[in-house]
Amino acid sequence: MKTLVISPNWIGDAVMAQPLIALIKRFDPSGTIDAAAPAHIAPVMRAMPEIGEVLLARNMHGRLHLAQRWRFSRELRARGYDRCFILPNSLKSAIAPWLAGIPRRIGHRGEARNMFLTQVHDDGRAKAQPMVEFYAALAFEPRHPLPGRVPDPVLVRRPEAEHRAREKFGIRTDGPLVILCPGAEFGPAKRWPARHYASLAGMVATEWPQATLLLLGSASERPLATEIAALSGRAIRNLSGETSLDEALALISQAQGVVSNDSGLMHVTAAYGRPQVAVFGSSDPRHTPPRSPRARIEWLHLDCSPCFERTCPLGHTNCLNHIEPSRVMASLRGAMRFETAPKPPH
Repeated sequence: MKTLVISPNWIGDAVMAQPLIALIKRFDPSGTIDAAAPAHIAPVMRAMPEIGEVLLARNMHGRLHLAQRWRFSRELRARGYDRCFILPNSLKSAIAPWLAGIPRRIGHRGEARNMFLTQVHDDGRAKAQPMVEFYAALAFEPRHPLPGRVPDPVLVRRPEAEHRAREKFGIRTDGPLVILCPGAEFGPAKRWPARHYASLAGMVATEWPQATLLLLGSASERPLATEIAALSGRAIRNLSGETSLDEALALISQAQGVVSNDSGLMHVTAAYGRPQVAVFGSSDPRHTPPRSPRARIEWLHLDCSPCFERTCPLGHTNCLNHIEPSRVMASLRGAMRFETAPKPPH
């Protein structure tokens, strides 16, 4: 069977969809699975072991762009897919598979799009589910209970890409690589304060003098990373905005420790099974946790948390301000206990 997956439009969501793709492959081991993804998500989909080809789906997120969706639907029709899993909940994401005449079109109920789907999942409990289970449910009939624990997301390490990234950015191999990811696209209520990241950086440098310490994130997060580097007074490499997503994945996949907020790079780290500490503020680690036995979570679970707001409605952001750097450092030390030297992929 030829299967197409329309990917989510956020890095973290794309990672959390990987167990669904693994289930699709398990139920149809001789079939092929392709993914349609925007350019900023494509590297994540290519890192999934079950995915064959990744089609660049321009304008799949945002404005309607009917003409471009029509052209994309013609490409899909020519490929002869038997079914399509449409992971975004938008009406727009379902148009091209419908125009392409893909016989089976599977997705959750979304923006008035039921007529574009042939199998609609409409579980009233969906919003209470962890996102991994939310996506994995699409592998079964609607309202079918999930059979046991859903596997954790897995991304595949690429030794050649890791080597190129080390060479390009001059990553030392005589000590651990520790990466700080201080950004979060959603808003400041998910960002641990810059001063805390700076204090943590000092602790890391003292604990592991041979460590290479990197700041990683998007170009829009570079001012935040620059502030952290300046406050720390330490030799931190600020690569925010200097890497492609492929390069960011290659760096994270070989890190001995990663500290992040609840963000896409948090989920990437978990899917590579790297030691990590995830700091949660306004969001809920029961809903979007880093799914990895090597992940440690710092969350205060205050009475006002989770609020899921972009900025603190009470104006104090105590859910993040009160998570002390020493507490995160203790978690990182425990997570990195057996990871103080670089290890190549097997």
